Amino acid sequence: MPVVLYGSPSTASLVVHWLLIELGIEHELRQLDFDRREQKSPEYLALNPAGRVPTLVIDGQVLTESAAIAMHLADLYPQAGLAPAPGTPARGDYYRWMCFCVYTLMPHYRAWFYPAEPAGAEYQEAAKAPARAALEVAWQQVAGHLERQGGPYMLGAQRTAVDFVMTMLMRWSRNMPKPTDSWPVLREYATRMKSLPSFAEVYRREGISDWT
Repeated sequence: MPVVLYGSPSTASLVVHWLLIELGIEHELRQLDFDRREQKSPEYLALNPAGRVPTLVIDGQVLTESAAIAMHLADLYPQAGLAPAPGTPARGDYYRWMCFCVYTLMPHYRAWFYPAEPAGAEYQEAAKAPARAALEVAWQQVAGHLERQGGPYMLGAQRTAVDFVMTMLMRWSRNMPKPTDSWPVLREYATRMKSLPSFAEVYRREGISDWT
């Protein structure tokens, strides 16, 4: 059965698209037009009732949530070495940092980009300040981790799916008052990930030109 990715440029589907390219998985990309609210169409909601991207259809299974898809792809293709072996200490670190992306970084980004959701339209500007502060604290924690363990990746010498998700989330800060590139260790880390041929290819396919 064909592998189909539903996404939209510069959204959370980017990391799934990037990993599909990195892993050499043949797939069809179906980009949804958010301006036309195609993500809320009855056809798409039948696949993903949340009306968000990404959605990946693989082996007849419908998967949502970018980090979950990233972990699943890494497990489906163990020869790529993008996930430590189950039951190892490194696997515990892998879960830790993936969950850090999901439970710490992503919610604060959502509060920053969609402040009316938690605060209402009247207070959305006030809601952005704590979101920004929380993100800067979180990225300082990531920077400190890389400095302490020496990198070059989040788990040390092994590049994993965590690094792909983390790099995508770094990109989301590019227009914020303090982007992640403000931390030298994070800038070096992102440069390392952006040097992958698959990064240039996903940019080419999605027509993205910023944060290169």
